[in-house]
Amino acid sequence: MSQLSRHGSRHHPLAHLALSAERDADTTDAGAVLQALVYRPSTILRGESDDAGFLEAFHAELGFDLPIKPNHVTRWNGLAAMWLGPNEWLLSGEGELTNLSAALSGHRHALIPNGDGQQIIVLSGPRAGDILAKLCPLDFAGADLVPGRCARSILAGIGMLVVPQQDGGYHVHVARSFADYAWRILLDAGQEFGAAIADDLGQ
Repeated sequence: MSQLSRHGSRHHPLAHLALSAERDADTTDAGAVLQALVYRPSTILRGESDDAGFLEAFHAELGFDLPIKPNHVTRWNGLAAMWLGPNEWLLSGEGELTNLSAALSGHRHALIPNGDGQQIIVLSGPRAGDILAKLCPLDFAGADLVPGRCARSILAGIGMLVVPQQDGGYHVHVARSFADYAWRILLDAGQEFGAAIADDLGQ
């Protein structure tokens, strides 16, 4: 059964595309592969990056540091913290955040759950960067977009967060309401590179 079907369409704005039925049986020779990542919790954290106590309390609770350098990502135990601004981060993954607000009490902060408000599209393969470069002004061949980094930008007129992965691919975060548009525009841009569709990912 498709991950999108098993988890329900509420969390998956691409479920109507029936991606399991559209997937390519063999993606070995594809220039790029598109996959829909199944729902994962995400939360916006706001706080003061120059407050040492705030940073220490975060580390004490979750076991890793918030990134304080622009456009950096830190990870630990299935949870990623992505720098969005001097005082804003996206926490994404299956890590336990239940006690984080209590741990940060006494320090200025806000935790804002995203619910199912975003979709992550995974773009992998040797031409993944070329596809994104057609739709986005970022330099995907430069030294700034490498694993351990992230960047907010525009994808064919809509906002996105792009996160390079260790395998050379990218996670493209878009708002739920733009997921269908983002998927179609990426697939269209990838046709000249032999883009293929793989089944949705369960992790």
